[in-house]
Amino acid sequence: MENLSNTPAVQQPPLIHRKDYKPYPWLIPQTRLEFELGLERTLIRSRLTVERNPAAEPSQTMRLNGDGLAARSVTVDGTLSDDWQMNGSDLVLSLSGDAHSLEIVTEIDPSQNTQLMGLYASGGMLCTQCEAEGFRRITFFPDRPDVLSVYTVRMSAPKDAFPVLLCNGNPAAQGEDAQAGTHWAEWHDPWPKPSYLFALVAGDLVAKSGDFLTMSGKQVACNIWVRQEDLGRTDHALRSLHNSMRWDEDVFGREYDLQVYNIVAVSDFNMGAMENKGLNVFNTKYVLADVETATDADFDAVEGVIAHEYFHNWSGNRVTCRDWFQLSLKEGFTVLRDQLFSQDMHSESVKRIEDVRILRSAQFPEDSGPLAHPIRPDSFREISNFYTATVYNKGAEVIRMMRSLCGVEAFRKGTDLYFERHDGEAATCEDFICAIEDGAGLDLEQFRLWYAQAGTPKVTARLHTADGRAKLHLTQSVPDTPGQEDKSPMPIPLRVALHDQTSGNLGEEQLIVLNEAEASFDLGAHSDETPASPALSINRGFTAPVRIERQADTAQLAFLAAHDDDPFARYEAMQELLVDHLLTRASGPPDASDKEIAQAFGRIIADEALDDLMRGELMALPGVTFLMDQLEAADPLALHNAREALKAQLGKQWQGELAAMHQRASAIAFAHDAPAKGARTVKTAALTFLAASDPQLAAQMAAQQYDTADNMTDRQGALMVLCGLETDARAAKLDDFYQRFLGNALVIDKWFSLQAMSLHPEAIAHVKALAQHPDFTLSNPNRARALYMAFAANPAAFHAASGEGYRMLADFLLALDPINAQTAARFVPALGRWRKMEPARAKLMRAELERIASADGLSRDTAEQVTRSLD
Repeated sequence: MENLSNTPAVQQPPLIHRKDYKPYPWLIPQTRLEFELGLERTLIRSRLTVERNPAAEPSQTMRLNGDGLAARSVTVDGTLSDDWQMNGSDLVLSLSGDAHSLEIVTEIDPSQNTQLMGLYASGGMLCTQCEAEGFRRITFFPDRPDVLSVYTVRMSAPKDAFPVLLCNGNPAAQGEDAQAGTHWAEWHDPWPKPSYLFALVAGDLVAKSGDFLTMSGKQVACNIWVRQEDLGRTDHALRSLHNSMRWDEDVFGREYDLQVYNIVAVSDFNMGAMENKGLNVFNTKYVLADVETATDADFDAVEGVIAHEYFHNWSGNRVTCRDWFQLSLKEGFTVLRDQLFSQDMHSESVKRIEDVRILRSAQFPEDSGPLAHPIRPDSFREISNFYTATVYNKGAEVIRMMRSLCGVEAFRKGTDLYFERHDGEAATCEDFICAIEDGAGLDLEQFRLWYAQAGTPKVTARLHTADGRAKLHLTQSVPDTPGQEDKSPMPIPLRVALHDQTSGNLGEEQLIVLNEAEASFDLGAHSDETPASPALSINRGFTAPVRIERQADTAQLAFLAAHDDDPFARYEAMQELLVDHLLTRASGPPDASDKEIAQAFGRIIADEALDDLMRGELMALPGVTFLMDQLEAADPLALHNAREALKAQLGKQWQGELAAMHQRASAIAFAHDAPAKGARTVKTAALTFLAASDPQLAAQMAAQQYDTADNMTDRQGALMVLCGLETDARAAKLDDFYQRFLGNALVIDKWFSLQAMSLHPEAIAHVKALAQHPDFTLSNPNRARALYMAFAANPAAFHAASGEGYRMLADFLLALDPINAQTAARFVPALGRWRKMEPARAKLMRAELERIASADGLSRDTAEQVTRSLD
């Protein structure tokens, strides 16, 4: 690549190192907050009880973080004080005694808070988002996760504008001043928590309510708070919450600990949801669902996110993080918990495939690019940039490996010990590992490398049969990543089995652990007289987040794709066949694997033993992002064209069978059970292959599916296919969809995304037009993501050879950054993968990053992402 010495300098925020951690010198056992709420003016009176921290170095200074705040007054021990000063954005006090009471008054304008961090306005409501460092935008406070306090909060507001006043904990008291038209509510949270878990919501809301009886017989009032017009779409959310509460009791022994559990749906939200103690604030996307407006995937996402935030009550709230370097302590563990929950609620094998697909499409590219970092980073500049697939998804896989190593029962003993030891504390990843070691009786000393080393390990597998034995030789290598070279071998648990291709006998599974750079394993007896060598089924269930390179010919992979008894291994074999074929096809003519792939595809369609959910997974082709990640210098358009050509080939060869499968699935009545969900999956899958091979037939079938649909899954699937075709039905159905759901923001988001992701040759022009549409706005993160995140995932349009797609994304990012820096920064990685591109596109992408870097007033969030992408 070209020299980067001319890269523009970007103003950098300070670098924070994990090794520099020191306990805060003051404890704050009690915090009382009083709010006089208003959309344009909110007054906050903060009363803190402070004591010296005996575990910290003594200090006469108390630094309280702020961001855009001005103190109206500061009172120390009841006396108005002038013995304080501003240091940057922070308020610094000099305190001589061992214990004090502080009172600080601030005033903010929530209506001007477009960053959606701290206290902000959303559609006439007031709500908060404080993770990671948003509390400092409300009042001056030591805004760090290891300062835990018991909060009491009193809110007063005009009753007509804000009839519902919610906060963390349990309701303590309420009242009103009828003459003034105001009312007030007081809430108390008895459990100490860090400031990032503070939450407040005030607005005109109604609740879907349903009590839950805990395992010890306590009644918990569960409420899903939404706007009146959305109440009918909350049944699934409430049911998901109850299922989560029961599952956490049954599987992890965790019982809920307050009198109420409130969830509030908010239209303007940077993230998916937030686990604030007793008051979860959610993006509406992960609360509202009914058959008419939500797909099967939406229903699953609502259930999974509600479970995730509920599980945080213990893995994140009762035991929180000592510092933000430990973020995966709560997020990785909780992602694993929500994955296990969803497996138990639905299909374990399909859920596992979905989770691995997300890991490979989001985290593997991150691990191989300029933004690579360990799941427990050593340093950061802006913590909001570390809410990544590495911290969340790879973090979950690392803990899942511990579970595989020690077994389910021993893992439960370890987690019980973890909660028992650290309840009410701010803990570290090391604390979690020690608890698993002690509870399960394991030595995880070497395993700690998974927390310290970035990069996706590559495991090379070579199978040898001699003297009647089958031996597996494995080597591992961990690639260099920014700031890390010469990595040490890590323990890699792998479930393996040998299958006899000649007899069809499937071998027994065993767990092996590769903990050296290379090692050999005796897998048992095998006859040398067998005509075909055994087929190696490896990393069954995806026991380790690694890349596997194995010696397997096309016949072996085809056998595994048809017969392997491990669903993930069967899927993986089919994916390997497809990946090898598509990479070859993208750089030249098709190879001899065409025949085997076509036969395997046909068997998948015809296999009556398969349920349709699994059939849909086995039919899926690898995405272009995943294919790009297999290459040093990728041409995304060539990969896209190879993928479309294979779709067309398979669609043509199996046209009759695909049409029959669509007809069979169409006869299955709507239900939320697995057979009906599977039928909806394969219906749209069939259309995608037919669209590539016979666009006219597919357009007719898709239009009919759209017109007869009695659910959003079928309707959206049909419209997705039509969006990619040049047919009159495209415009007609898009207009019908828009008019049918006008006013429903979440469904109109789908309308934007379907066009931005479409295979239509004019997709770039469509996105440009949509950016000028009256319903498009930069101020709503969901709408911004619906158009531009979808566009960045469209390989043919975004990676147009002219570079127009890159310019469009950079222009959008520069427009969004001053409005909402946290959301803007999340678009940078789409351009940051320039090193994985062929030279012409790499140059174009890098030029856009340099243009962004040179912009005046770039936010800290975006500046860090851009600089790291260019370094």
